[in-house]
Amino acid sequence: MTSDREDITHIINLYGFAVDTQDFDLFDRIFTENVDAKYNEEAHWKSRTDLKRDFISYHDPFDGTHHVMSNHLIDVRGNEANCVTYAHWRLYRKGVPGGEFWEGNGWYDDHAIRTDAGWRIDRRLCRIIWWGGNPLVNATDPTVQFDLPVTSLRVERQNGSVWFHTAQYDPD
Repeated sequence: MTSDREDITHIINLYGFAVDTQDFDLFDRIFTENVDAKYNEEAHWKSRTDLKRDFISYHDPFDGTHHVMSNHLIDVRGNEANCVTYAHWRLYRKGVPGGEFWEGNGWYDDHAIRTDAGWRIDRRLCRIIWWGGNPLVNATDPTVQFDLPVTSLRVERQNGSVWFHTAQYDPD
């Protein structure tokens, strides 16, 4: 039997696997149907159906992607959990003038809930702290804007906008 933290870590890691394999049906095992996922002001979804649709469209042109999730911090409080996960990703598209990859580092600030089907993320906030490479690689679908502003955990904490931090983390 696994612990709640292990189950939540699994769905967070499954997200990277789902994107890299382009098996977006796995989102059904990661997110609630009414997920509120915000990557920036333009990239903001209020349903898993819309998130899946746009992620399929956006990721289809890539020849490869690689997402690494690490430094999982998870605070479980009954049937809810606040989670911070560091992420690094590299997106690769052959033949793009100016370079064939775009990559970045950032974090996901997630809120997860226990459902009858297991833990699911019902709120996600994605923030980038660094990106490099050719931003044209990232321009795959003009209707999906992933031109994310750069920020830091320090700035976001000072603004009171890191859910995990404001939840008064209790390691026990």
